[in-house]
Amino acid sequence: MFWRKQKAAIGRFHPLHKALTLEKGFSVSLRRDDWEPVIQSLAGHDAVVKRRKWRLSERVPGVFVPMLRVLAADMPPEGVLSVAADMRGPTVPEKNGPKQALPNRGQISSMQQWYAFDPWLRMRAELRDGSVVELELIDRVRNRSYNKRSASGKLKMKHKTKTVHLVRVTRRLAKDAAVQRPPSPPPGWLRVQVKEGKRLVIRASARFPGMLENQAMTDRILQVSTEPFRWTPPGTAARRTK
Repeated sequence: MFWRKQKAAIGRFHPLHKALTLEKGFSVSLRRDDWEPVIQSLAGHDAVVKRRKWRLSERVPGVFVPMLRVLAADMPPEGVLSVAADMRGPTVPEKNGPKQALPNRGQISSMQQWYAFDPWLRMRAELRDGSVVELELIDRVRNRSYNKRSASGKLKMKHKTKTVHLVRVTRRLAKDAAVQRPPSPPPGWLRVQVKEGKRLVIRASARFPGMLENQAMTDRILQVSTEPFRWTPPGTAARRTK
């Protein structure tokens, strides 16, 4: 009976909240203010849902919702914010590549290695100044499974992973936007590509090894996002082009 009540409560969630709960993802485009009901619905999740299978990924309140608010703050009311979220994790079969046998070494035998490529969040926002920002977050996970012989001679199966977080931010400026090359170069860990044309395109990307906590991940995203905005003169970022 308790689980039926929880399932009924989930049915009353915002449709996108419900999709994140039951299907672990969605892909949709909404105007700026239409995202606020989604955020409010997500905020009440833990008070209603107790069953483990229906818990939200920690990245939803920890990364996704904060980035929604950051982007919405620079958007006009009629601006469109598009999101493709996939919170199923890197263990989903279609996200994993083929396995490769590695040479045995020492007490380790039967070693296999494969990579998982997990693009778990993509966002696209139309900003007040006429520019468009695209954000892409990807986890690249190296998996290794092997048998290891212990000192007593027993074989034990072990599995290890190594994660690298990829953060990519692209900003397409408005056609008549003022452009100013930054006075200082970006930090060494940040890769920047600039494409000239009617609309200047700045792409910033970085890799961060290890498992990052949600706040650390959000901080890294904001650090990468800063670079494309250094290409417009101070005081012009909030001015909307007609």
